[in-house]
Amino acid sequence: MQFSEATREKLKTVSTATLTTVLMKRGLRNVFIRGIHKINPAAPRLVGPAFTLRYIPAREDLDHVGAFNDRGHPQRRAVEECPEGHVLVMDSRKDASAASAGGILVTRLWMRGVAGVVTDGGFRDTPDIAKLPFPAYHSAPSAPTNLIRHHALDINQPIGCGDVPVYPGDVIVGDDEGVVVIPSAIADEVANEAFEQTVFEDFVEERVKEGRGIFGLYPPGPEAQAEFLRWRQEKRR
Repeated sequence: MQFSEATREKLKTVSTATLTTVLMKRGLRNVFIRGIHKINPAAPRLVGPAFTLRYIPAREDLDHVGAFNDRGHPQRRAVEECPEGHVLVMDSRKDASAASAGGILVTRLWMRGVAGVVTDGGFRDTPDIAKLPFPAYHSAPSAPTNLIRHHALDINQPIGCGDVPVYPGDVIVGDDEGVVVIPSAIADEVANEAFEQTVFEDFVEERVKEGRGIFGLYPPGPEAQAEFLRWRQEKRR
């Protein structure tokens, strides 16, 4: 399914918390990648289709420094082949004892116009990554090279990241709370509902800050629904 710019723009305005609720309504509960965070808190929101990389445990006869001389090395290929506007998502088996990638590769992704990078493992050179205006999510800093623990195997195949299934093309959304995975087939409808829910919750939050109680407001009764419609017209939202 083609990922539209209209959907991208709507998803930039909604929280991962709202998205998990909208997805739960559709029976999807395992959508939030646990145990990761954004390295640069000031980096922009993360939105884009998934392009995946899978690691398996390293083996000494295959994973040595000379392996990077091979232009077909899957990690290197993933960095050069991840399409502009997509998110490189790495399955590192939740193992941050060696890096999934480092500052040079993350910088290359940024320079190529990739939307962001996510791993359930760790990155090295995190002080440098923290200076980039680029959303990079990981579980913990890890100085050792990936070859110590990880063997890069598959590109753009279904993976698990933080125990969440990620299929190529699934829509990845990240904010300051974390990262959500949206199945590509329902990305448009999820974005539309989450956008509408966000407008309503902005109204609710405004009223709660004025001292209102939540009963009859959240969820809304008939009076609150009518009040919300008037508020929305006034705010032109």
